[in-house]
Order: sequence, then structure tokens, then C-alpha cells
Amino acid sequence: MAAQKGDLLSYRPDIKLLDATIRDGGLVNDFRFSDEFVKALYETNVKSGIEYMEFGYKASKELFKKEDFGKWKFCDEEDIRAVVGENNTDLKLTVMADVGRCDFRKDIIPKKDSVIDTIRIATYTHQMPGALEMIEYCHELGYETTVNIMAISANREEDISKALELVCASPVDVIYLVDSYGSLYPEQLRKLAYEYCNAAEAVGKKVGIHMHNNQQLAFANTIEGIACGASYVDATMSGMGRGAGNCFMEQMLSFLKNPNYKLTPTLKFIEKYIAEEKAKGSVWGYDVPYMLTGAFNRHPRAAIAFIKEQKTDYSGLYQDLLYEIS
Repeated sequence: MAAQKGDLLSYRPDIKLLDATIRDGGLVNDFRFSDEFVKALYETNVKSGIEYMEFGYKASKELFKKEDFGKWKFCDEEDIRAVVGENNTDLKLTVMADVGRCDFRKDIIPKKDSVIDTIRIATYTHQMPGALEMIEYCHELGYETTVNIMAISANREEDISKALELVCASPVDVIYLVDSYGSLYPEQLRKLAYEYCNAAEAVGKKVGIHMHNNQQLAFANTIEGIACGASYVDATMSGMGRGAGNCFMEQMLSFLKNPNYKLTPTLKFIEKYIAEEKAKGSVWGYDVPYMLTGAFNRHPRAAIAFIKEQKTDYSGLYQDLLYEIS
């Protein structure tokens, strides 16, 4: 078992923040962010000292109709450049590509021709061969890569160990521990984070942390992961993300002791743009239905549908979930 890394008063320069508002938040509004929102978020991240910004997905235009989504579902090069130009800043730009949902050989161009710095490959353990193929491909094109192993709470221990063994042997730079269902408690997270960190450190790789807030534990689990040695941290503005949402960026900026981080630009962004997004009808954040799916270690789709239909029969949902697991 590894020792705790740092304490509440220490500054760890290895910790990097990644703003996933457009990507995870895009699951709330079908990626229909205004150009003004995205530009303001980019400028906010630069001013706040955040190290990475994720623009969205590289999704297949064969599988997903362009007219059904905003542009950040597909992240075409020209759309990103319209926001960032040549990105003459220290902020690194990322996109996510899901195994089986992207045409990566066609849509991901060589790094020398792109303003994108990092490709984040999202996979389930059973898709690992496809993930490894994408990691190799993107690495050869010159990108920094991460692998985000999703829904880890639903996997058997031996499958997690095998997945870690495979990605540790790949050229990937960062291995992400992802609590897709928001079901992990800090004690469980700690055990997994030490397993990830021990495996990654042995081969010179980093570990990232991506938490969901179904049980209001996204922040607690994120800082637990950091204490165990994770150094890449996903967060979103006011937690904007699918269902219960994510760890709050403003919490991370106020918690971490990095002198380069500035909280005020992020607060100003939230005051204006997150408030406007909520006024448009975008809904995310902790609610009883998400607590129930999190507690039962289930995908939040049932809770998302329940809230979308404006139901309030919480006990009925509880019984349905009990029946499902029985």
C-alpha cells in the first residue's frame, strides 16, 4: 500500500486540472453551447491557470446525425480553431473519443496539423483491444493520450487488474479511474486509487480521477484520489455534467494550493454563463433519483428519464431498482 501524497497545506506541482465542462456538460444540452459560452470558458480557463480544457467528443458522423447535436459532439478542427486560433497559451486542449463510437482513423489528424494536444480514449474493460489500438494510433500521430476506463464500479477485480496490466504495457500517458455511476465511497475509491497508482508508477505513467456526484461524493472522492497519488483531475464548472454531474471546478481551485490557480475568473464565469445555461433549462446536479442509482451501483439512465419526465414517485423508483437487482 502506497503512502499518502502530500497534505492539506502542501502544493504538489504534478497535479493538473482538466475542465470537462463542454464534454461532460454537453451530455446535458446535446452540446448546444453558444460560441460565446465556449470562448468565455476558454478564456476563463487560461486566466484561472487550469492546465487542460476538453472541447467535446470526436464522434462518428456515420453513427450520430450532425443536425441532432451541437458542434462539440464532433469537434472539427476548424470549429476549435475558431475559438482558440493557434492557442498561443499554456492551456492544453483535449477531446474524447469513445471506443466504437468514432471514426478515429478518418477524423483524428496528425498532431502537427492540429491545435489539439491530447486525445482521451474512453473505454469499458471489455473493449480493451479497441482502446489499445486507438492509443497506439494516436500516440503515433504525436498526441499525448489518456485512457478513461469507465464504469469501474461495475467491474470484477480480476477484470480491472487485467485492464491495468494491458494499458500499462501501452504507450498511454495517463490512466483514468472513472466512477461513471457515482457509486463509490471514499474507502472503495482509496483501494482502487492505490491499485491504479502502484501499477502506473511502476511504468512511469500518471493516474487521473473522474468522479460523478450521484451520492454527493465527487469532491470527497476526488481529493481522496489525489491523496493516494492521482495527479490528473477532471472537474466542471459548477459540476455541469451528465445526470448528477461532476466534481466542481470551483471547489478544486479553492482546495488546491497551487499559487498559479486563480478562483476569481471562474467565479465570474459561473455568475454569468452557468446561470444563463440553467435559465435555458439545462438540468444537472444531485437529486434523489441519482442518489438511488448511485447507491445501487446502476447506470443513471433510469434516474435521468425519471427527472426528465418530472416524476416525484421516489419510492416507486426505489422499488423498481430493488426489483431490478433482485
